[in-house]
Amino acid sequence: MSVEGYNYYDETDFTRNIHGKCKSYMYHHVVLTMQDGSSFDGIIEGVDDNGVSVLVGEDATEQERDDFEDQRYGGYGGYGGPRRRFRRFRRQFFPIAALAALSLLPYAYPYPYPYYPPYYPYY
Repeated sequence: MSVEGYNYYDETDFTRNIHGKCKSYMYHHVVLTMQDGSSFDGIIEGVDDNGVSVLVGEDATEQERDDFEDQRYGGYGGYGGPRRRFRRFRRQFFPIAALAALSLLPYAYPYPYPYYPPYYPYY
């Protein structure tokens, strides 16, 4: 039996495919899935032959200036509401060989405005 007829998995094709996807998704918000199953969302900043430079987002909360105010007034701004959340981005480098999948982050489209019929005055 001949092995030439079979289409075996070629890793160089896979890395070329991921490398091309990374170049086409440059400066877009993407989801990176790694070989170990972990996933990150971030903005692709640079692509070279060895890997991808990504601005990975992480959540941060506002630090209170005075803990006494927090105890005295019962929360953020004196109203007892939640603290404000921020999102900051840190640069990380991922090797292309460690990437399993790459996809654009899906954003929801805003709900379209309803159709209003034209106004006809009464006669």
